[in-house]
Amino acid sequence: MTHAKLVAMAVAWLRRYRCGVVLSEQACVSGEMPDAIGWKRQCHSVLVESKVSRADFLADRAKPFRQSPETGVGCERYYLAPRGLICIEELPAGWGLLEMSGRDIERLKTSAKNLRSAAGFQNEMNLLLASLRRVEIRIEPESITDFLKWKNRMAEYNRGTLPEGLVAEEEEANGFLLGTAGD
Repeated sequence: MTHAKLVAMAVAWLRRYRCGVVLSEQACVSGEMPDAIGWKRQCHSVLVESKVSRADFLADRAKPFRQSPETGVGCERYYLAPRGLICIEELPAGWGLLEMSGRDIERLKTSAKNLRSAAGFQNEMNLLLASLRRVEIRIEPESITDFLKWKNRMAEYNRGTLPEGLVAEEEEANGFLLGTAGD
């Protein structure tokens, strides 16, 4: 099992876990580079760290954001590893454990849901803003605001009518602002 394959599986698991926005291997100002992180309703974040070896898992403990977990990202935090690589007793306080079982992921231990602090939230915002900036650089000379208004351009192109299957911006549901964090 390669690290890249495990990260791809973590991303897929986060989508099944109902995370609407998922990023993988993006850095934030704290130096943390989550293997995969997703957000559910009300800015509830879920971190998944993929470990393919014992050495990788043990080295993770020495990282500054693990030594000072209040700076880490993720309301929920999980390790994902091949079966038998990590024992539940070895997990940091509150962390959950996901194991590879063939092509499936089995949740052996559920994470606490309140692990993120104010500092961790700031680091998540930095990660999101840095990711948005990377997108904006790739779409220049268009601004990200204009890029996000593509529906307006589609409606203009279609003489005022949105293409079938699209809804007006004011009719879109924003699950990141509504609902409960536990969804």
